[in-house]
Amino acid sequence: MPCTTILVGKKASHDNSTIIARNDDGGFEAKRLLTHPAREKATTYKTVISHLTVELPGNALRYTDCPNVTKTNGVWPACGINEANVAMTATETITSNARVIGADPYVRYQKKKNRNSKEVPGGIGEEDLVTLVLPYIHSAREGVLRTGALLEQYGTYEPNGMAFADANEVWWLETIGGHHWIARRVPDDRVVIMPNQFGLDHFDFADAYGEQKEHLCSKDLQEFVEKYHLALDTGADFNPRLAFGSHSDADHIYNTPRAWFMARYFLPRTYKWDGDNADFTPESNDIPWSFVPERKVTVEDVRYLLGSYYQGTAYNPYDKNAACKGKYRTIGVPNSDVCGIMQIRGDLPEAIQGVEWLSMGGSGFTACFPVYANVTEFPKYLSGTTDTVSTDSMYWHSRLIAALTDAHFGNALLFDERYVNAVMNRGQQFLYEYDEKIQQGEPVEILKEANRKIADMVKEESDKALSQILKNASEHMKIRYHRGDN
Repeated sequence: MPCTTILVGKKASHDNSTIIARNDDGGFEAKRLLTHPAREKATTYKTVISHLTVELPGNALRYTDCPNVTKTNGVWPACGINEANVAMTATETITSNARVIGADPYVRYQKKKNRNSKEVPGGIGEEDLVTLVLPYIHSAREGVLRTGALLEQYGTYEPNGMAFADANEVWWLETIGGHHWIARRVPDDRVVIMPNQFGLDHFDFADAYGEQKEHLCSKDLQEFVEKYHLALDTGADFNPRLAFGSHSDADHIYNTPRAWFMARYFLPRTYKWDGDNADFTPESNDIPWSFVPERKVTVEDVRYLLGSYYQGTAYNPYDKNAACKGKYRTIGVPNSDVCGIMQIRGDLPEAIQGVEWLSMGGSGFTACFPVYANVTEFPKYLSGTTDTVSTDSMYWHSRLIAALTDAHFGNALLFDERYVNAVMNRGQQFLYEYDEKIQQGEPVEILKEANRKIADMVKEESDKALSQILKNASEHMKIRYHRGDN
């Protein structure tokens, strides 16, 4: 999937929470928010794209996800939080190069060619990974290790990056060819930005094969690098981005500009971003994978960036006076099916640590709202999405608002901004209220009530915004006509 990811360590966030967030940019697939019950018995899982059967263990934890409504190409669960307060988002499609893929080819599904041949299953991919991993892990590190084991056993048919978080740690894993993988713990005081490109720019093999405090990888990765002469460093340090990633002309249009805009937002004074002698430009290949932000990071910051379109720069596609408008792929795009911001608030009681901030259906102009993850079901407005357009569904409500705002940007933006701010403001208010109730000893069951009130609020604000934006759009149709005597 052409997605964008932001990761925030607990000391980089304003409230000591860990945050993993991603735009799930797909093919205009309707999404819904579900929770899956715990399961004691072992079972099997059959992939749709690769026709692979995977044996799943018993003792699966309850978990949430945001799957596609139509399962033509599989589940595509996007992101979620399990009952152990471990979050996962998967996946972001990344890049690779011919040297890597040639040495460790992707595991592609092969159809039966004739009656004498056999079907050959492929590996695992984005369709599957949350389902295969999230119910079975009790920490972010366990998420990396289980994913790595699955990749080594079954292989993959595509290059992917994925994130895991618990109350203390955030980890990022990237696949390398068909069976290899690499992962780093995000330093607590740092932010990570990922724009559909192989990201890791430093790796310590000594730690990965020793104490494994900050680095993990497939068992033979160093041997693999040496055997196929993949390292391109001229110094002593190993740069995985050089070894496993890409630096194509297409990256400079599609990928690196997003990294530039996000880093520019977090580090406005640390580096020079514009004009002559800029430290980094939208087409720089060496924008850091992680950095210490100039100030503490909030959910609002993350949501703003994941819905952004180069505001305040020469590349804003909505700015008629922008010199280079539309030159680069924006971060917020209309085919973003869901933006999931998974927040684990380690300073609060376990019952309320996991919060999902969700924006559905076109991230540029859609509202972002919170829900508590520790529940057995979600309100129908969030969970009952069908493939039929309806304002009884948050997904379709958002899609309508976003499309109308884009088409009538100059007139509709004010209404949309008020809507987006109102939903986030009121959503945060509900979190404060119910956080306090839980800390005062009220039962966990009240979180279901909290989510219902939040969903009702979001529908109320979405109804109001759609009405305003639609009326405004109608008043500016090309066939409009007013008589002075009517």
